[in-house]
Amino acid sequence: MSEARPTPPARRLTPWFGITGLLLLATLLAAGFVQVRQHALLGLMAQSQDDYLVLSLYQLEADYLRLRERWPAPEATQPAATPGLKMRYDIFVSRVALLRTERARRLTGTIERAPAVLAGLDDFIGKADIYLGEAPWVSMDTQSAQLLRGELFGLDGPIHDLLLDASHLVATQVTDRQAAIRQHSEIGMALTAFLSAMVLGFALIALRQMRKLEQRRRHLEELADELRDARTEAEASADAKSRVLADMSHELRTPLHGLLGMLALLRETPRDARAPQWLDMADEAASHLQHLLDDILDLSKLEAGTVVLQPQTIAMARLVDEVRNLMQPQAQAKGLGFEVALAPDLPAEAQLDPTRVKQVLFNLLNNAVRYCDSGSITLRCRRAATPGGKPGLEFDVIDTGPGMDAATIDRLFHRYSRAEETAGRAPGGAGLGLAISRNLARLMGGEIRVRSSPGAGSVFTFNFALGSAPAGASAPTEVPRAPEGSLRVLVAEDHPVNRMYLSALLERLGHRGVCVANGQEAVQAVQAQPFDVVLMDVHMPVMDGVTATERIRALPAPAGRVRIVALTADVFAEARERCLSAGVDEVMTKPVNLNALVATLGRAASPPAGNSRTAAPSAGPGREPLLVDQAVLDSVAELMGARRSPALFGGFFEQADDAARRMREAMREADPEALRRAAHAVKGAALNLGLPALADAAARLQRDADALAPTQLALAVQRYEELVQATRGLCEAQGLLRS
Repeated sequence: MSEARPTPPARRLTPWFGITGLLLLATLLAAGFVQVRQHALLGLMAQSQDDYLVLSLYQLEADYLRLRERWPAPEATQPAATPGLKMRYDIFVSRVALLRTERARRLTGTIERAPAVLAGLDDFIGKADIYLGEAPWVSMDTQSAQLLRGELFGLDGPIHDLLLDASHLVATQVTDRQAAIRQHSEIGMALTAFLSAMVLGFALIALRQMRKLEQRRRHLEELADELRDARTEAEASADAKSRVLADMSHELRTPLHGLLGMLALLRETPRDARAPQWLDMADEAASHLQHLLDDILDLSKLEAGTVVLQPQTIAMARLVDEVRNLMQPQAQAKGLGFEVALAPDLPAEAQLDPTRVKQVLFNLLNNAVRYCDSGSITLRCRRAATPGGKPGLEFDVIDTGPGMDAATIDRLFHRYSRAEETAGRAPGGAGLGLAISRNLARLMGGEIRVRSSPGAGSVFTFNFALGSAPAGASAPTEVPRAPEGSLRVLVAEDHPVNRMYLSALLERLGHRGVCVANGQEAVQAVQAQPFDVVLMDVHMPVMDGVTATERIRALPAPAGRVRIVALTADVFAEARERCLSAGVDEVMTKPVNLNALVATLGRAASPPAGNSRTAAPSAGPGREPLLVDQAVLDSVAELMGARRSPALFGGFFEQADDAARRMREAMREADPEALRRAAHAVKGAALNLGLPALADAAARLQRDADALAPTQLALAVQRYEELVQATRGLCEAQGLLRS
């Protein structure tokens, strides 16, 4: 594993970075203030419009002079109020009215003589309106015209002086405002220059800092790559260790099962008086070895994260009775009492994984029996919340043994650690049981706690979370009987052994079966004659079951509405969803046994209302499969009878040997697809005949044909061939094959 470089200490930002940033911010604020002030000055100039007022005064003086020219002379003999005079007078009055606006008042209010001039103008207009207004009272005669002429001519000087004063004032204001704007512009230019310098300085400092950050980022990326490589190496090492443990336990398990089987046979025909005692000792040693291998395999799977819980609804009384029936004889053999106490509010049924719960309880109770030499052992069960706050159950295993000190409790759940090492007793067990139990408890959302002290016994508390039971879930019921009447069943299965097996099952149930070897033949058969049910294998040559289902569903009724049940050894949700999407009514997981087929055909005879498409539950991954499932094997032997069983199993092993030959050819040709087809041909038949280990080996080859390296693939094929030989030997020993 590569050595990781030390991480350098984090660098602090240079103080000039902060100082430059503050100066830049201050400069931006100052420039903004100058711009706002300059905008206000320009707005004030636009609002004042003083130059417009001076222009109005010039127009007033011009119109005043034109009015004087039109005014009648003293020696005039014509009427005074002529139309030309009236027009000039109205223009003059309108000019005077412009001096009454708000803008004009702001200017004239600062001129000292403006009020007197405006008052004189108002006085003249007030007198002249009697003769020249919009509604004159009387006609202006020569005498009145001469009197008003004197007042009109008297306004000449004041109007001219007002114009001069306004011009001087406006010029002064314009000069002041221009000077202020010029000053602000100079300040703005200086601030802009300073701001540019600050931006440049800030950019240089930021660029330098970015270079440092880039160097640090690259260093961190290198560290991350090294850590990722180290983790990959560690995971590869852990995976390799898990594979070694799994392979070792699997390789030892095969001869172990043979040993147990031979011991069982020899027990019936002992040749020596001491033979029963020897066989008991050998049987005990073999059982101990099997328990050790199971613990190693469980620990390997827990570390690899491949253990999957299989919750189901189970009666609590039944679970506790199974634990009591197994452990009570062991306790009584040592002279110990064994008591079980159930809380009154304990639910009648619970959703849990009974195999894993019993595994933990057996480990805890076995330890209690081992270390307790006198007294009693008590198993208590009650409702309790898990560490995560979820509702669950809690078991207490209480013993009156020697107890443990704090140091022993601290290392109690470590792998390969045993309490005997501290207690000075003879070692027993591999020290894996409690480590496995705690990991299983945590996998179930719970924990195992210990309370103990020397001489006071021990209390192991095991709690776990309960699952949610599906709606309408209930206790298992009896297997339904075969439906009334004979059904016409089409079996689409590429493997001849599976066809023979399913035909025998249908014959046993009193149904008529027709067998075809691929999906294309199944479509043709449905078109040729009516069927009540189609048992459709998913993986077949020429046309697979999914495609065949789609073709059948495209046919007109009634052929296109026939009930189709998919048969598959795939337990993944994607495979089931693909089948249901194609139009399959139900998915059955291989192996197909008599009870499952009875239930399926019963649903076909009386389908439920609404959408009847279902996916039959499948078992998840658990312990390593055995060479033979004796219950399935006995069921097949009983179904086929002594005459037909050798032909069935002989045909299967011929197919298995042929599949091994085709696997070897596929490896030489580097054809993973051919290897998958050969493995698939064996997998389903092996499950149906009760040969789970061989089915598992074939399933692994089918699944990992592309992923495994050539060496690993060769080992997997070799493993498959060894399982074929071992399984054949067991079948021969049970009389299922001709010698």
